[in-house]
Amino acid sequence: MPRPVTLFTGQWADLPLETMCKKAAEFGYDGLELACWGDHMELDKAVGEPDYCTKKKELLAKHGLKVWAISNHLSGQLTLDPNDDERSDAFAPAECHGDPEAKRAWAIEAQKVAARAAKKLGVEVVCGFTGSPIWHLIYSFPPVPAKMIEDGFKLLADVWNPILDVYAEEGVKFALEVHPTEIAFDIITAKRTLEALDNRKEFGFNFDPSHFHWQGVDPVRFIQEFGDRIHHVHMKDAIITLDGKSGILSSYLNFDQPSRGWNFRSLGRGDVDFEGIIRELNHIGYAGPLSVEWEDAAMDREHGAAEACEFVRNMDFPLSERIFDEAFGE
Repeated sequence: MPRPVTLFTGQWADLPLETMCKKAAEFGYDGLELACWGDHMELDKAVGEPDYCTKKKELLAKHGLKVWAISNHLSGQLTLDPNDDERSDAFAPAECHGDPEAKRAWAIEAQKVAARAAKKLGVEVVCGFTGSPIWHLIYSFPPVPAKMIEDGFKLLADVWNPILDVYAEEGVKFALEVHPTEIAFDIITAKRTLEALDNRKEFGFNFDPSHFHWQGVDPVRFIQEFGDRIHHVHMKDAIITLDGKSGILSSYLNFDQPSRGWNFRSLGRGDVDFEGIIRELNHIGYAGPLSVEWEDAAMDREHGAAEACEFVRNMDFPLSERIFDEAFGE
């Protein structure tokens, strides 16, 4: 059976969910990965109103759609980030604005609530971020003592073990999207993250190749390293556009600027080796959704989402049950 093709609603949360369902069905998707912002998945209502999750599934079913995962990225970012500037205020309730520890406390609780909401909705995966207390130390100047990095991973364990206890209680997996600005952003830091959490089975990864590609990390190698920890897959493309003027750090240029050293692109219009990824996902036996996280600052999103759905369907293929030349022996 082909894997279901879903659309992550994070980039569409300005639209009411009913509008989003109608569009996704028209684009050809099998379901939605519901973002926990806008009206797409309101966590407090999900756990506090007896029929909230039932109504969500009924709305999806009305448009021929299903849900396999929810995503709680925004509050997750605040669990470990310093939270000491106004950028993070946008992710938290107004009463927390300007107060780093109030934002953190709210975010930690939101991660726990997400596990309970997922269980009520009938899904087994919550995708998201952790943030990082040490991302600002990525370039070691002024020189960074090893203890500062160690302390960052210790804080991860202190903050996230109680969160993961709730995931264990609910029988739900947390899937970190390995991503710059998170505690894990490549293969080495992903391994260190698992070690810091004593390899808890509740913690795994939301595989998104676009974030590896521009860093020079091989997405296929990531699947090979963490096959048993990949709980969800994002399909997103990226392209390296180095021109001798800007570097891979992107020169403070936003995603819509053509002079950046790299950019996200609509699926099939970048450099990511999706055939290699599908072959490796087949090898590890991944049967979950292929969820399009559509981002391309230079393309209309509806055009892009429709072509991305077709691209994923054309790219996906099942694993063979036999080697082709075995037929010669019959």
